[in-house]
Amino acid sequence: MARAIPVDAVEERSGSAYPEPFRASVAGRHVRRLGDALGLGQFGVNLVRLSPGAASALRHAHSAEDEFVLVLEGVLTLVTDDGEQEVGPGMAVGVPAGTGDAHHLVNRSDSLGLFPVVGTRATERDVVTYPDDDLRAEPGPDGGRRFTRADGTPW
Repeated sequence: MARAIPVDAVEERSGSAYPEPFRASVAGRHVRRLGDALGLGQFGVNLVRLSPGAASALRHAHSAEDEFVLVLEGVLTLVTDDGEQEVGPGMAVGVPAGTGDAHHLVNRSDSLGLFPVVGTRATERDVVTYPDDDLRAEPGPDGGRRFTRADGTPW
């Protein structure tokens, strides 16, 4: 059933599921899980507020999840395998699954960044690689993600 909710009614969370020592890399990232609050099952929608100096995630690539970002506020730096590009209000970013193109957004400005991220919910088959870090995420036995080192050994 369709429904509408005020965005501010959805709890804003900080922190990360990354194992230490990687959690600090996303300090300053604040997320409202709008898709969960609305009961969406096929794709996730998160509203991300990125403080100056913060990163959206470690630079990563998904094997089975598309990602879409629409910058609403601020000027951010999109970092990919091909280099860097500034993205600002009204600019959209699409990262198709399975390309191997590792990416993330970094706020190098002195103002907040605000953007929704929309992504496929494919946790049960998605493998995430982090080429700049000794980290990998793969489907876990409980349906969530399980983090390992790049060689597959557990954290």
